[in-house]
This record gives sequence, structure tokens and C-alpha cells, in this order.
Amino acid sequence: MTLISTPRIGIAGITGRLGTLCAEEAGSALVGGLSRTADIQHNITTDPATLAKSCDVVIDVSHATTVPAHAAAFAQAGCAWVLGTTGLDQGAQDAVNAAAQHIPVLQAANFSPALTLFLELARQLGAGLPDYDAEILEVHHRQKLDAPSGTALAIGRAVAEGRGVNLEDVARTDQNGLRPDGAIGFASLRGGQIVGEHDLVLMAADEQITLSHRALDRRVFARGALLAARWLAGRPAGLYTMADALKR
Repeated sequence: MTLISTPRIGIAGITGRLGTLCAEEAGSALVGGLSRTADIQHNITTDPATLAKSCDVVIDVSHATTVPAHAAAFAQAGCAWVLGTTGLDQGAQDAVNAAAQHIPVLQAANFSPALTLFLELARQLGAGLPDYDAEILEVHHRQKLDAPSGTALAIGRAVAEGRGVNLEDVARTDQNGLRPDGAIGFASLRGGQIVGEHDLVLMAADEQITLSHRALDRRVFARGALLAARWLAGRPAGLYTMADALKR
């Protein structure tokens, strides 16, 4: 393994809100971007293969529909891939897994270091309080497309892992009717320009415990993405997480 001390960084989704912040945080390490509209003056292309050829690592904060094409292009170019896009269907996730056989891929629903540790606590609480009702509330800005958020699903998956069950078997997004035993419930609110709020509440008849995370500035995700990119460049092929990057 030969780590790259100053990797050349590309950003897929560079004209979006998070992509713009990632570009600012990357500074002189930024070599180009990927968007739906090309901008030769600013080294922005519409072709993932063109971007990958000039980069050591790409931070991808684009759209779920682009993931299969990006997976193929980045794997072909041998470019490390930091993937923060959520809302993937099974076909897109299969493409990510296939790419990780050839290149290092760090996939994260959330790049916040604190939220990464939140997931570990959620896993411990799921294991230690298996009979408590688990509910996850997430609140985001009105433009967010997916619900529950990728981060909320990651929290639910952590609780489920702690309990030794599959989230798909116990997830409940329809909150009408009697609450089933063992369910992990999700509630989503959308409004204003809230960056991101997540609460995990575990409730018994005689007590409850709540874990909360509030993102106060979207730049925390950009800084986390850059941390992940610098950590990932030059590592062996495989599928990594933000928790791996924080072990640095």
C-alpha cells in the first residue's frame, strides 16, 4: 500500500450545495469536477471517465441515478471513490460493491465525524436494549429528495445490527396503526433550510434514552468528505466506511 500524501481530488456534483463546499475545502488539491453542464474554464466535465483520469480520488455527492456509470468509470480508471450519494437502489449498490473489487471505495451516508460515532453508539444501544421501542426522527430542508434520509437509515441499520436482525425486516415508515414489537420506526419532516437533524429514541414503559445530532453548518460534511478522500487515496481495493477513516 502506497498512500498519497497530497492526492489530486475531483468532485462529482461539484455545482451542488455540498459539492461547492467540497471544492472550497479542497483548495489547490482540486483538479476538476463533474456536472450535468460542462465548464472548460473551471475544468468541469460531463464525462466521469475524463474526470477520473486526472484524479487520485473523486468525492461523489451527485445523484443516485449516476452511481452505476460512475462506478464503472472510476473502477476502469483505477481512481479511488468517496461516495456520499444516498437513496441507492439495489442495482446501484451492486455497482458500488463491484467497483470495490477493483478500487478503494469509501461509502458513507453522512461525512460528519460526530455522526459516525453516533452510529456506533446506536449499535451498542440496539444490542444493550433489545426490547425497547426504537424510533428515528429526521428533519431536513425542503429541497431534500429522499425520505427517510440516508443517515436515518444508517442509524436504523446500526440499531438492527446491534439486535442481530435485518433492518428491511423490521423497518416501519408507515406510522398508522398499532406499533409491532421489535419494529424500528422512522419519521421524516421537511421544511425551511434545516441542514440536518437526527434523533434516535429508545423507549420502555418506565424510561427512555435519546441520542441527538444537529448539523449546524453544511461545511462539516465537506470537511469530513475531504478527510475521507485524503485517507482513502492509495489504499487497497475494498469497501470502507467513515469509521475506518476516523481510525487514522
